[in-house]
Amino acid sequence: MQAGTTMADVASALGIRTEEASLVAELKAGSEEAFAQLIAQYHQPIYSLVARSLNDPADAPDITQEVFIKVFRSIRSFNGDASLRTWLYRIALHEASNQRRWWSRHKKQEITIDASAESDETGDSFSLSSTLAHGGDSPFDQAAQAELRVRVEAALRELPEVFRSAVVLREIEAFSYEEIAEILDVNIGTVKSRLTRGRSALRSILMAQDAADNSPRSANATDRITNLSGAPMNPRTVESAR
Repeated sequence: MQAGTTMADVASALGIRTEEASLVAELKAGSEEAFAQLIAQYHQPIYSLVARSLNDPADAPDITQEVFIKVFRSIRSFNGDASLRTWLYRIALHEASNQRRWWSRHKKQEITIDASAESDETGDSFSLSSTLAHGGDSPFDQAAQAELRVRVEAALRELPEVFRSAVVLREIEAFSYEEIAEILDVNIGTVKSRLTRGRSALRSILMAQDAADNSPRSANATDRITNLSGAPMNPRTVESAR
């Protein structure tokens, strides 16, 4: 049974690589249909990554567009050392980083009315990715989940860039350590270190802000902020966050 599953996984992986190689070949040949397919497949996840990587998520549509323009112009340099998805995310984070530097220079002194809020996950089923999902069993549950999502998104934006990128790639996008190392162009030890420090910093931000709010709602959030496990998230839950 286990051997059969392994063979099925291998066959699936080979199928994905073959499909990706075909798409890349068509992209390099200048196929507009292939580029449209690429956008249809990756626009939403790239947009979500960019929005969570920027100081101002309102800039995400423009930066996402820049990412695909960069991809279109650079596809011939793609050599297949990493997966196409990994390469795309590397470009997306680079463009987001450029935008953050611009933001720091030009908008740092501007006053924002966005509320910075806090809340995270429990040790059971309440995780970072589920916090950022849009699910809910009732309108009340959906409203509560939306509020928690806003608070966690705001806390994420307070993390230093190197930690935020690692946390988002692992906890939200569910990349492996090896894939994150490829995207960030660092070794796996650095990835693990950034994740550990990023989770700790995020937890501190959430709990510090929570302690400053004496409302019963905030107290309930504090009960949920116990730890960030670092375990890979359920792909279905991650997809729902997009």
